[in-house]
Amino acid sequence: MRNITLTCGVAPARAYIAELLPEVLDGRIEPGRVFDRTISLEDAPGGYHAMADRQALKVLTRP
Repeated sequence: MRNITLTCGVAPARAYIAELLPEVLDGRIEPGRVFDRTISLEDAPGGYHAMADRQALKVLTRP
């Protein structure tokens, strides 16, 4: 259950959300990082390239 996400994911993983969400909210389970890189709006194209090239998993764009 280490790779279960709270949004989307495969259908079997979604079956655990109701059970695991309270544990995440109580701090008993660390859900992991959602974004592994933060970029400016001007660098958005580079963020997409980084994800496409597998240099970043998920990029957060801040204005």
